[in-house]
Amino acid sequence: MANKRDYYEVLGVDKKATPEEIKAAYRKLALKWHPDRWVSGTDAEKKTAEENFKEASEAYSVLSDQEKRARYDQFGFAGEQMGGGAGGFDFGGMDINEFIRNIFGGSFGFDFGGFGGGFGGGDTQQRVLRGRDIRTSVKLTLEEIAKGCEKEISLERARPCPDCGGKGAKSDADIKTCPTCGGQGRVRQQTRGLFGGVGYTIGTCPQCHGEGKIISNPCHRCGGTGLERRREMVRVRIPAGVEDGMQITIRGEGHSAPHGGVNGDLLVVINETPHPQLQREGNNLFYTRVISVMDAMLGCEVSVPCLDGSYKVKVEPGTQSGTVVKLRGKGLPSVQGYGRGTGDLYVKFQVWVPHKLSRQEKEALEKLRSSSSFTPDLTREDKATFDKVKNIF
Repeated sequence: MANKRDYYEVLGVDKKATPEEIKAAYRKLALKWHPDRWVSGTDAEKKTAEENFKEASEAYSVLSDQEKRARYDQFGFAGEQMGGGAGGFDFGGMDINEFIRNIFGGSFGFDFGGFGGGFGGGDTQQRVLRGRDIRTSVKLTLEEIAKGCEKEISLERARPCPDCGGKGAKSDADIKTCPTCGGQGRVRQQTRGLFGGVGYTIGTCPQCHGEGKIISNPCHRCGGTGLERRREMVRVRIPAGVEDGMQITIRGEGHSAPHGGVNGDLLVVINETPHPQLQREGNNLFYTRVISVMDAMLGCEVSVPCLDGSYKVKVEPGTQSGTVVKLRGKGLPSVQGYGRGTGDLYVKFQVWVPHKLSRQEKEALEKLRSSSSFTPDLTREDKATFDKVKNIF
């Protein structure tokens, strides 16, 4: 108890908060900390998210119930040990999935299949098992990112046993409802609280290990698990505009769950291969082109690499070193067409000055040194757009 935070502090509400304010505060925290939002985070971030999610759910389970809230206001955490509901927190006979769906009206947008067993609470129906997710990566070039592509990914995953069809037994007659938990997968145990009150804790059934069923004659091929590992190829559609580190979730392509449960997901992380000439910043691309002094003075036409082929760019006479030209729409598109639209390609010209000159070349240039055309114009306003993007190069 000493390590617990005050429930009102957890939800960030006043002790006089209305039920609507408490519900709104919990919705906000649940959206922020639900583990599905942190699947691509570090182990520390995942652990923090899970702990914060549990803490917020526990606080709401107490403050949303009028009787529990009254006991908590009067006795603090000790009130949880009085009149039932001790030893953790429950959700009025619902598991965490049903509880949150009631809060969010079925529109929360997350799959709760894998989190039902990680929180306290009663069950009113048989637990549905969920297969583990698979996390992999795919390398993409900028050209592939620009257009979108399909990739074949080879992975090893658990799939239903072909001999028993994933049941784990030779026949349906060999599968019995667990007598200990009655098919629930979890059992309720009575406990006594600090002040003599009676409460309950919910735990995994020790006989069926949470599956709710007992197999009397297991399949010889899979040993009763209903699963075997197979290497398979999966085609993944990559949308245009993805970025390095972005994660694409493909529902149901992860590991299969035992005994006909729900498949896990395939999580594909994008690894962007650096382009040999172009640099990327968001949807925009950047290219540096070195030109000679003569080309800068007299003007010329150069070829610039683009993701859809080369593109001719005119170098105006008198181009200064550092001048930037923007090629509109030659960048990358936004993912699924949302966000910043199609980016641009910025071409920066750098003027190369020769290190050594022959005597004839020096003599020719010396004749031009005193010409007004070769005297820097310090009053001329530099109209180059490079200042806006100079930190990118």
